[in-house]
Amino acid sequence: MKFHDFFYYNKSDRNVILVLLVIAVASLTALFFLGNDEISVGEGYQETAQSTSNKAAGNKPSPYYKTEERVAELFPFDPNTADSTTFLRLGLQPWQVRNIYKYRAKGGIYRHPADFARLYGLTQQRYLQLKPYIRIGQAYLPAALLPEAQERKVRHDSIVAHYTPKMKEGETLDLNTADTTQLQHVPGIGPYYARQILNYNKRLGGFADTRQLMEIDGFPTAALKYFTVNRAHITKLNVNRLTLAQLRHHPYIGFYQARDIVDYRRLRGPLKSLDDLRLLKSFTPETIERLRPYVEF
Repeated sequence: MKFHDFFYYNKSDRNVILVLLVIAVASLTALFFLGNDEISVGEGYQETAQSTSNKAAGNKPSPYYKTEERVAELFPFDPNTADSTTFLRLGLQPWQVRNIYKYRAKGGIYRHPADFARLYGLTQQRYLQLKPYIRIGQAYLPAALLPEAQERKVRHDSIVAHYTPKMKEGETLDLNTADTTQLQHVPGIGPYYARQILNYNKRLGGFADTRQLMEIDGFPTAALKYFTVNRAHITKLNVNRLTLAQLRHHPYIGFYQARDIVDYRRLRGPLKSLDDLRLLKSFTPETIERLRPYVEF
């Protein structure tokens, strides 16, 4: 019967035909599934019989239950870039390889060998075997391991290791005899101000008063109380013998003042006291008082 002939039957005949088709399809489906069950039962029976036979023959395992054992190789690998073949050669199971790929696809990165230990299903024994061969590429290492970061860490550790203990309240230090290390014991004084103090001390010829420290730009006022001054260590300036260049080197004598001293000596002879400096217009009373501890005739 052709398909278009179906429509020439009356309604009741068509219904009968449809019912018969449904019954036929249902019967075929039942036969299909029942047939599989019979096969499964038969196979199960055979397997059970085979297993019993194996036990009787010396407990030799049935080939049916024997799982494929992967012979693992050990060689350096980067878990961030290794392919599936590499992981399988290392002895990982296919489902573990899939998990690694999923982790990497989501942006996951192995930054330390220990990160690989979190792989699901990886035993501690297997991880310890693989650990010596894990190589994390430079592109995946933490930024803290970059050479410049390590250098900063070394400098920081060096600073901490060489931290200088500070002086206690009431302790003092002589400005004219202290060295750089001793100066850094003063609260508020680090390497920078220690160098500034020594440089200014050299230019002055020694400190005559602790307040001269305030002539150093930005000097911390709170540090003054930790200093004393011994004027016995001051180097005097012989204003009658020094050249113009030597005179102007002192912080309290400028070019015009040094020139006036040289001109005075040339025209009138050696200076005999500070009163002679008062005759020079470039010297104010304040300047003369500042020079008093430093000049000799």
